[in-house]
Amino acid sequence: MSTDPVTVSPSPTGASAPSGDERVGRTTPFALILRRPEVGALVASLVVGIFFALYARGFGELSGIANWTGVAATLGIPAVAVALLMIGGEFDLSAGVMVGTSGLVMSLLATEAGLNIWLAIVLTLLFAACVGAINGYLVMRTKLPSFIVTLATFFILQGANLGVTKAITGAVAVSGLDQASGFDAARGVFGGTFWAPYNFQISVLWWIAVTLLATWALTRTRFGNWVYGVGGDLEAARNVGVPVVRVKITLFMGTALASGLTGIIVALQISSAQASQGVGQELQFIVAAVVGGCLLTGGFGSAIGAALGALITGMAFIGIQFSGWNTDWRFLFLGVVLLLAVMLNTWIRKRASEARR
Repeated sequence: MSTDPVTVSPSPTGASAPSGDERVGRTTPFALILRRPEVGALVASLVVGIFFALYARGFGELSGIANWTGVAATLGIPAVAVALLMIGGEFDLSAGVMVGTSGLVMSLLATEAGLNIWLAIVLTLLFAACVGAINGYLVMRTKLPSFIVTLATFFILQGANLGVTKAITGAVAVSGLDQASGFDAARGVFGGTFWAPYNFQISVLWWIAVTLLATWALTRTRFGNWVYGVGGDLEAARNVGVPVVRVKITLFMGTALASGLTGIIVALQISSAQASQGVGQELQFIVAAVVGGCLLTGGFGSAIGAALGALITGMAFIGIQFSGWNTDWRFLFLGVVLLLAVMLNTWIRKRASEARR
């Protein structure tokens, strides 16, 4: 029997690796695409858009696009922030009512207190940030589910919207905002339009800006890694030094600020504020985030996906109207889209997992 040593030719890198080792396996471009959370929402938005472009007169024209992007924008700004919060493993059921609260606060400060509307806007955003910070602090310190804490905030704000507004104005709405000092300039920045004669809403630009900022924060910053970490495994994130409390409070503040911005935009668009504004929309924000690929368990999702989810909702609401259908069917349509999108997202993640093997 030969006892000569076996010589192994070195690899180009100076080390040999077993060909079957999955750690050095190559991931195909197809698998990389499937692993993106927003793929399902992108497919769904294309299907819904093509469907209504074919069956709804004027839907695909620039004037029609201006309509459904305007609706999508006022849903998409809070939905993007809600998506970040869901990725971090929490929910905010007060996001919808905060839209109405912010519009009322700004309007009351400008009309009843006589403040310049720019100062009213700043104070309104500070108020929204404080509400978000309180939500986050209570969730982290009491260990209560965010569902319960923010549901309580929902009822508190809803009651305050009705009670305080009626006590001050004698009604459940604040009007005369267009008479406030600085209104025209503020409306041009937050509630105006661009690209005449199609008149796209300025809110569309705010929606795009918020989506890009959130995407950058999630994918290019340490804070984004922290968000995924606290949503995926809270204790593991804490053990490696992630400031869990600070991250969660920041996410709640972001959701409240996004809702506050939306409330300001809507109030300036219609020159008034309603006590019932935004109530019920918190579920639409969550639907947009889920359609966009966010998991209810946290740790997975994207801002772009949530923006696409809001886009689908805007297309559905306006598309049904342009088609001449009864608008009562819009929520049924939204429910079907939600179910199909979640099923599609599940299938895509399964295929992505198989493609990596």
